[in-house]
Amino acid sequence: MGELFERADMNSHMHDGRDDGQPSEGRPVGPVSRPVPESALIRLESDIDVMGGPLQASTEYEGAVGRTTFDLPSSEDNLVTVVLSREHIDQGTIGSQSIVRIKSGVPPAEPANQNQSGRQSSRQSPIVRRDYLGVVVSGPFAEPDGLRGDAPVIITTAARGGVLTPPYHGRVHVEIMGEEVDGGLVPPRFRPLPNSPVFLLSHDEIVQALGLEGDLRLGLVVGYGDIAVKIPAKNKHVLPRHTGILGTTGGGKSTTVARLIAEAQANGYAVVVLDVEGEYTQIDRPTDDPRMLAALSQRGLEPRGVPHTVLYHLVGRDTANPQHPRRREFYLQFARLSPYTVKELLNLSDAQAQRFDQAYDVARQVLRDLDIFPRKGDPEQERMALEIDEFERGYPRLTLSYLLDIVKGFLHVVTKQAGDPEFFNDKFRENVELIMKRIRGVRTENAPSWRVLYTKLWQLKRLGVFDSQSKNMQPIIYKDLLIPGKVSILDLSDTDSTVLNNLVIADLLMGLQEAQDKLYEDAQHTGEAAPKVLVIIEEAHEFLSDERIEKMPVLFEQVARIAKRGRKRWLGLVFVTQLPQHLPSQVFGLINNYIIHKITDSAVISKLQRTVPGIDESQWQRLAALAPGQAIVSFAHMTRPLLVSVDPAPCRLRMTS
Repeated sequence: MGELFERADMNSHMHDGRDDGQPSEGRPVGPVSRPVPESALIRLESDIDVMGGPLQASTEYEGAVGRTTFDLPSSEDNLVTVVLSREHIDQGTIGSQSIVRIKSGVPPAEPANQNQSGRQSSRQSPIVRRDYLGVVVSGPFAEPDGLRGDAPVIITTAARGGVLTPPYHGRVHVEIMGEEVDGGLVPPRFRPLPNSPVFLLSHDEIVQALGLEGDLRLGLVVGYGDIAVKIPAKNKHVLPRHTGILGTTGGGKSTTVARLIAEAQANGYAVVVLDVEGEYTQIDRPTDDPRMLAALSQRGLEPRGVPHTVLYHLVGRDTANPQHPRRREFYLQFARLSPYTVKELLNLSDAQAQRFDQAYDVARQVLRDLDIFPRKGDPEQERMALEIDEFERGYPRLTLSYLLDIVKGFLHVVTKQAGDPEFFNDKFRENVELIMKRIRGVRTENAPSWRVLYTKLWQLKRLGVFDSQSKNMQPIIYKDLLIPGKVSILDLSDTDSTVLNNLVIADLLMGLQEAQDKLYEDAQHTGEAAPKVLVIIEEAHEFLSDERIEKMPVLFEQVARIAKRGRKRWLGLVFVTQLPQHLPSQVFGLINNYIIHKITDSAVISKLQRTVPGIDESQWQRLAALAPGQAIVSFAHMTRPLLVSVDPAPCRLRMTS
C-alpha cells in the first residue's frame, strides 16, 4: 500500500516548499493530504477484479434483527450476546422471551463475481454452517456507540440537566435452546460464530419451537400478545405426570386452578377437587366479578360456569354453597382406611400402636366368626380376605364401632371388671361369650395404654363421619367420580380439623386409585380409552408437610404409590399450596409440571431453585415482582419454562364474588 499513498508532511511549513517557519499567505496551517496517483487507482481496480469484484452484503443477512458478538473472558456456555441497531430498540422489535434463530457460518459479504473468487476461497478454511434456536433472557439494553454508558460526558450532562443523546445501539443476551438438526433440536456442541445474523421466528415457528401446541388453554406468553400456552390433553406424558401450583396469597393460584378445571372438564377429563376453603363451590355459575369480566373481554373470552359439577360435603358438616343444585352428603368407611394410616393419624405411641394391632387382629377374627366377612361359602370374599394389602386399605366390613367394642372388651379384661362389657353393636351383644373368649385368648396388659387408645378412637367416633346407619346416607361411590366431563368438588371448609381433612384425602386418593385401576384394566381388554382423571389437592402443605411425612411415612408411601401408578393410568395429581417451603423434597420428586406464581421470600425461592429444574436465573429473579395472574410455567411438553399471563377464570370463585 506504500505505492498507493504518499506520506503527508506533518509539518505545516513544509507544504509550500518554504523553510522559513512562517505560514504562507492564505494557506491553512497543518497536515495536507495529496491526491492518489491515477496509476495506483488503476492497480487497485485491477486487484479488485482479480479477487472477484467488489464485495456485496450477503443476501442471507436480509431481515436480520441483530448479530452475535465476540466472546469475552466472562462469557458463559449456552449464552451469547447479540447487538441490535437503534431501529430495533426504538420500535420494540425484540424483547424478553423473544425466540430467535442464529445462522452461524453465514459469510457477511461475497464477491460480485463468484466465478472469479477462486483465489480467495483457496486461502480460507471452509466454514461449517449451523443454525441455532435461542431465547432472549435479558435485555434489550441501550448502549451508546463508541462510549460506555457511564462515560463522564454522558453522566455530567445528565446531572446538570443537559440533553446529550449520542447514537446508540441495543444489546440482548440469548440463551441457546439447541441446534437445529433434521427439523428438531439437539443439545449444542459449539457456540455460534461471531457476526452471525439473528432472526425473529414467525408465529407458527415460535409455537412449534416452544412446544405450545395443545387443547387446554392456560394463558398467553408475556411479550407475545397472540401466542397462547396450551397443554395437550391427550398426551399421557404431560398431566398424568403431576403438577404443582405454587405461590403466595393473592398471586393468582385460585384463578389458575379454576381455569385448569374449566379447560380439563371441556376436554373430557373427570376432575376431582379437594376444596379445603370452599373456594370452588360456586364454579357452576359464570363469574360476575367486574375485574374478571373486563379481563375476559380484553382477551376475547366469554364468562361461563363449569357444567356437570356435583358438590359433596361430609355428613354433619355445612357446605359453603348450600344452594348448589347437585349437592350430596357422604360419610367415610372406616374399613377403607389402612390400619397403618389410622395409627399415624391418631399419633399413637408404640405401646398404643401395639394394643391397636391386637384389637384389630381380634376384630378380623370376630367378623369371620360372626359370618360378617368373609361370608361362609363365598369364594370371592374369601379371596378378598386373603389378598388384602393392609398398607393400602383396611379390613372389609370392619366399622369403627366394631373396633371400639373390641377395645372396650380388652379394657374390661385388663382392668379386671366383673361380668361382661356392654357392647354398642347388637350383633356383638348377641355374641358376647364368643367375643370375650377371643379377647381373653390374647395376652396383654398395660391398662393406661388401652384407656388412651379407647379415648382416641372414641374421639374419632364423635366426629360423626364414619359408617352412617341412615338409609338416606351413603359413602362416595368412587367409580361415579370418574365419569368423563364430571367435576366433583369435595367441600371440606367446615371440618375445622386437619386430621379429618387428611382422613378424607387419604380415603379419596385410595378409592380413586382402586376405581381407576379397574377401569384402566377393563379398557385394556376392550380396547376402549381409559377415563382421564385430574385430582386437585388444595392446601397440599397441610396434607404432605415435612413434619407430617416424618410422623406419617405410610401415608406418604400411599400417595407416592398412587402418583407412580397414576402416571401410567391417566390419574394426574395437582398439588396447590401457598407454602411450598413446607413441602418436602419427596413431594417435589413426584412433580414434573410447575405453575409458579409470585413468591417474595428469598429463602423459599432459593429452595425452589435447588428443587425445580429447568428455570433459568433471570426467571427466578422475576419471581418476586410478578403481577397477579402472571406465573412461570414449565410443563413436560414445553421446550423451556415461560413467563405466562394466565387467562382469567370464566367461572365464579367464592372468595372473589
